[in-house]
Amino acid sequence: MRRLGVDTGGTFTDFVYLDEGGVRVHKVLSTPHAPDEAIVRGIDEMGLDPQGLEIVHGSTVATNAVLEGKGVRTAYITNRGFEDVLTIGRQAREALYDLQPPPRRPPVPAELCLGVGGRLGADGSILEPLHAADLESLRARLRALRPRAVAINLLFSFLDDRFEAAVERAMPEALFVSRSSEVLPELREYERGIATWLNSYVGPVMGGYLRRLAQALPGARVSVMQSHGSAIAATSAARHTVQLLLSGPAGGLRGVLHTGRAGRRLRMLSFDMGGTSTDVALIDQEIRLTSEGRIAGYPVAVPMVDMHTIGAGGGSLARVDAGGVLQVGPESAGADPGPACYGRGGTEPTVTDANVALGRLPASVALGGSLRLDRHAALQALGALARRLGVDVLEAARGVLQVANEHMAQALRVISVQRGEDPRRYTLASFGGAGGLHVCDLAESLGMDEAMVPVHAGVLSALGMLVAPRGRQLSHAIHTRLEVCGEDWIGRRLDRIAERGEAELRAEGATRLRREDSLDLRYEGQSYTLRIPWLGVRKTADAFHAAHRRQYGHALDMPVEVVNLRVGLTEERPAPEPPPYRPAGPPDPVAHSTVAGSEAPVPVLPRQRIPLGRSLQGPLIVTETVGTTWVAPGWSVQADAVGNLVLIRDGVA
Repeated sequence: MRRLGVDTGGTFTDFVYLDEGGVRVHKVLSTPHAPDEAIVRGIDEMGLDPQGLEIVHGSTVATNAVLEGKGVRTAYITNRGFEDVLTIGRQAREALYDLQPPPRRPPVPAELCLGVGGRLGADGSILEPLHAADLESLRARLRALRPRAVAINLLFSFLDDRFEAAVERAMPEALFVSRSSEVLPELREYERGIATWLNSYVGPVMGGYLRRLAQALPGARVSVMQSHGSAIAATSAARHTVQLLLSGPAGGLRGVLHTGRAGRRLRMLSFDMGGTSTDVALIDQEIRLTSEGRIAGYPVAVPMVDMHTIGAGGGSLARVDAGGVLQVGPESAGADPGPACYGRGGTEPTVTDANVALGRLPASVALGGSLRLDRHAALQALGALARRLGVDVLEAARGVLQVANEHMAQALRVISVQRGEDPRRYTLASFGGAGGLHVCDLAESLGMDEAMVPVHAGVLSALGMLVAPRGRQLSHAIHTRLEVCGEDWIGRRLDRIAERGEAELRAEGATRLRREDSLDLRYEGQSYTLRIPWLGVRKTADAFHAAHRRQYGHALDMPVEVVNLRVGLTEERPAPEPPPYRPAGPPDPVAHSTVAGSEAPVPVLPRQRIPLGRSLQGPLIVTETVGTTWVAPGWSVQADAVGNLVLIRDGVA
């Protein structure tokens, strides 16, 4: 068994390699202009032979193409009279009381929105047929417009896809084609249309990237992490690009769940701080999924991990605005040139520079095992900021950390407090290369008494890729009352939904599959749904009433509607268990660091020397190749049975 997990981040590309000899980790600087270059370089530096290597990859290619508006020229085909649906959207303003919002460019230019016949009614009846003349006219217009991709979204196509299939067959072979009855066969033509357009808009970009990667790694078996936390073969990934928009963050949640379970912690607030952004999520036994995610302001109604992302990371730039207020992020120094302390030409101060200046990240630490830090450059970058603020350099550095921490704490409140969850009942699980430097401060701001820095925390998203099973999340709209559905009737439809996913997974080599059926339910007349496991008609209805009472504080004596049927398929393949932790030596410091605010030099200790089951008091700096942890005063740290660092606030039993 030779498996490699790869996570491409904004600053670093992380690698976790597993074979019979154990686990190896590695980092290289990312190459945002061509992410495959960093992957190939990292594999070469690790001395790995691509032949027969199984690679699971978390890619930001699709996400960045959407965020930067660098997808391909895409035509949108819908029914006549509905060409403006994607432009109109839901007419919801981002700022409710802004009466003059700036105009936003429509996702698809008007000249590329094309109407045809083939219109169905809500009951599946044909309101307007699709004529051969429609298809011939459509082909002529496409020849003139010369798009690279086409998105087909006809009304109520999830009830009967014959017209969408006919339009697809009429398309020139060179075009990349997506149709809504395959991408998202659900209600709501706007959300369905956006998902289908995104799939076509970035599909050729992702396809080209995966082809280049395959050519550079001959003989490797490449899979890509999907937004819902399972993997898909690279040969199929380009056809399902809309499922890849949260590829990297999903790997992080898979990794924190894996290491948390190994350490017997199942209720966690996860906090992934990288170089460019911070992702937060709540895990209670399992990873939570949502169909209400957004990317670049667009609704993405396909299943994805339920998380909240902000533009705050180790590379976030600090500045003083026109009002004299200190701001941190969302702009980032990225990988090139990176923070000033990287010594690669960066001159603007970042969060990482503040940690280096304060001594929490000792200049003696080599990031990724090779990148040496330049404290003088960090102090120089912060000096200009300090002069604008009228304070000394170290006070400016403390201010940068305070502002960044508050941004991240607020993100954690969004995912917990604002959803009725008390963060004090959870463990704050911090990972990402920069997370360990902030974990104690964030836990304190949320009133939390326990935190965890998982084993391999600096490359945890790559570890998550490594342990992720292959899988699919499938759905289909039916829109009927639950009480009139027979159990066999629903069962047969769930079986039909599962058939396509099972065939795809078996073609990818999966043998044993676990299947989870669920229904999206609502009270008649409501707009939003709750996802409930399928337990039979009566038990599912009871579970819905109970879930509605928990979520909204009440249940209603009203008919329950089924909106969508859902099937989750996951390959049953045992994930590699973390080996038992054995300290590599006594807990003696290997160095000391002068940390601002500490009266005495602070001990610096390699992670592999943290004792098992015995606490060390902070302040303390714990170093490793792929991350650094700041154990603040008032906190203690010890290792658990698999090597996770467990941090406990003083006074907690």
